[in-house]
Amino acid sequence: MTTKRPTNPAAEEILGGYFPVLDHGFVSLVDYMGSDEDVERAARVSYGYGTRKQSATRGLIRYLRRHRHTTPSEMVELKFHCAMPMFVARQWIRHRTASVNEYSGRYSLMPLLYYSPRSQDFATQATQNRQGREEEAADEGLYQEAMGRWKAGRAEASRTYEWLLESDVARELARIDLPLSTYTQWYWKIDLHNLLHFLTLRVDPHAQWEIQAYARVMAGMVKRVAPLTYEAWVDYDLLGTPLSRGERNALAQLVEAIPGGGVKTKEGGAALDPEALTELGLSPREVREFTEKLTAPSFQDFELDLGEMRPADEVAAEMAEAVPGAEQGGEG
Repeated sequence: MTTKRPTNPAAEEILGGYFPVLDHGFVSLVDYMGSDEDVERAARVSYGYGTRKQSATRGLIRYLRRHRHTTPSEMVELKFHCAMPMFVARQWIRHRTASVNEYSGRYSLMPLLYYSPRSQDFATQATQNRQGREEEAADEGLYQEAMGRWKAGRAEASRTYEWLLESDVARELARIDLPLSTYTQWYWKIDLHNLLHFLTLRVDPHAQWEIQAYARVMAGMVKRVAPLTYEAWVDYDLLGTPLSRGERNALAQLVEAIPGGGVKTKEGGAALDPEALTELGLSPREVREFTEKLTAPSFQDFELDLGEMRPADEVAAEMAEAVPGAEQGGEG
């Protein structure tokens, strides 16, 4: 049956496919409602429906994004099926603008799948960031020792969980000592505006690497559902940056506007060193951030590798095999 709803062939191509993330995780776009066309429809409702050309649609969407008119993008929704370690889920759930239905260990047996970071992603605590890790990987010996301790703890947690189930202890109690590395999964539905806010924060290099991995895949899915909105998001949110009053004052000492448009360097203008920027009201941290803003940003586009997409029944079978007692064909 042919649908009358706006769809996007690029989104239809990946609908229901599963993209692996980390060692046992995944993201699947299970459904979506709307596209760039719906964003435009909502924006133009004040003076009638209709769009003429894609160029006009693109111009309007970029205008909306640039001037933070966000409600039209709330008319588009995406629904995901995701599996992630519990510690990632606890970060993820802080974004309270989505509808969530999570796998329940009260009703179902927990798949005993645990996240293990790769050696290149294993690092010591950052000295300049209280909530992050150093960029360089830690010593291989330390990594192997940590992996050994993690595996021992997880093996004991698995044995305890299985023993409690075999002893007919309630599932809601049997699960309570499973570690945060255990994988959970959920359905997550969110409108496009709030999804882009989530992605802006979670693809940022300052976010924890593991949640960045999920956000990058989801960004690739947004690119297929609403490519014009995606482009505007990259230009104005992801790679764009606001300027504070102090930063604008600093720029005003270096350049000036040309009547009719453009800027030019002021004659005899000298470079502003950190001390001069501090005198303009910027803190040492703001001085560093200002310098970063004057550097052209690098960007590697988010593109899905369709060769990695897996069918739903294959992913379901893998999850089922990890459930205690699955090899006997029972629930345990």
